Amino acid sequence: MRVLGIDPGSKVTGFGVVQRDRSEISHVAHGNLELTRSLTLAGKLDQLHRLVLEVIERHAPDVAVVEEVFMPSATSPRSALVLGQARGAIMAAIGAAGIAVFEYAPATIKQSVTGSGRANKSQMKSMVRRVLDLDTDPAGDAADALAAAICHAQAGRLATLEAIQRPRKRTSRRSSRVAVRRVR
Repeated sequence: MRVLGIDPGSKVTGFGVVQRDRSEISHVAHGNLELTRSLTLAGKLDQLHRLVLEVIERHAPDVAVVEEVFMPSATSPRSALVLGQARGAIMAAIGAAGIAVFEYAPATIKQSVTGSGRANKSQMKSMVRRVLDLDTDPAGDAADALAAAICHAQAGRLATLEAIQRPRKRTSRRSSRVAVRRVR
């Protein structure tokens, strides 16, 4: 099972791809999708959508995992709205590719990867590096995306059973509607 993890961001979105074969989880790729600052919001959302589709095309994941958004109470409503729109562009790209998508809360991901739902950034990076046998700690957003992918990969086949594919009414495109499941 190949898992694409995504850590949504309005300026930088992290992605990580891992492969699970039997009980082994291995690193495939990771990186950050940085949006052009000079673009309008609509332009940035379009760019993000296209970049996520490129990652999907390049790495051919079986499932995708998107980290649920955590917004501290001090965050401005505008920032929350923009992040939600970026997350929407990401979900639309995954849906357009016909891939099952799962969502995990940040604390669930931290618990799965480090053993503590309150782990800090450096603990997360360190454990991601250890689990995937990387030479160095991945950058922050990419580390969070890899952690999300690891979380789902560790759940194994049981997590994949929750993906419910519902056939669409016939249209000119041949695709299927994929239900989103929140896992807590």
